[in-house]
Amino acid sequence: MADEIIRTVGEKAARQLSNTTKTPPQWLGASPRWLAQLLPWAPVEAGVYRANQAIDDDFQVKCSPAQGEPLPVAFINYEEQPREYVLSSIATTLQVDTRISDLFRSPMDQVKEQLTLAVEMLKEKQESELLNNRNYGLLQSVDPDQRIQSRKGTPTPDDLDELITKVWKEPAYFVAHPKAIAAFGRECTRRGVPPPTVSLFGSPFLTWRGLPLVPSDKIPIKDNKTDILLLRVGERKRGCVGLFQPGLPGEVSPSLSVRLKGINQAGAAEYQLSLYCSVAVLVHDALAVLEGVAIDRYHEYA
Repeated sequence: MADEIIRTVGEKAARQLSNTTKTPPQWLGASPRWLAQLLPWAPVEAGVYRANQAIDDDFQVKCSPAQGEPLPVAFINYEEQPREYVLSSIATTLQVDTRISDLFRSPMDQVKEQLTLAVEMLKEKQESELLNNRNYGLLQSVDPDQRIQSRKGTPTPDDLDELITKVWKEPAYFVAHPKAIAAFGRECTRRGVPPPTVSLFGSPFLTWRGLPLVPSDKIPIKDNKTDILLLRVGERKRGCVGLFQPGLPGEVSPSLSVRLKGINQAGAAEYQLSLYCSVAVLVHDALAVLEGVAIDRYHEYA
């Protein structure tokens, strides 16, 4: 018993004299945000992005016209009221007690660490808005004829094949909740066609027909059902593009501004964080969705 007491006291004393290896604050809610990384971004210097579209209903041509035969007259019209995208702001004010930042600034700068966490939270909100915003979110921007339903409830290879027929002009990738991707993997395994994987950003991604299934936990799940998106991306391909505001005052990264507002009466430094973004669908067939995907069905194997 005496030996145990001596050993315990010795450990406590040694702990008081030892150095401690510390980590920066870790936030459980941080995700890889692969959608934001894969989406091409276009600068919007004027704050408004107009997606002009041509109308080809009146365009007429004739193949191998006879000699002397009059040629058809072709007209190219433009949509009279094209959709305009106004950048949306994601903003907050961070307060840091100057007493805390002064006294406990080593080995980690408290202001820097708290600003880093606040920026992470803003960027998580940004990815959620890219998918769910009522005005421009991808889930809200799908044209009615680009929406399909799962045949059997679960996401099957046939369902994803039909989704590809909706975005067949150079599709880029699917976006789905991790649970939807797992459900698709189960259906593929059940049919004996396990999907291959590809490495992106140092992580393995399931693929179908060569298109990666990009996971995002920002796609909502309701009653064990969710949606799967398929995108074509980039301005050159007339796809989906993210929009950002360049050259902001206090810019620390594209479209993200951090500015010191001052120190209030309570001695807290206030920082204003603003992140401006939107996403545009240039042509309606650049985006399609598989709706009502069931994620709670499992199969027993003998």
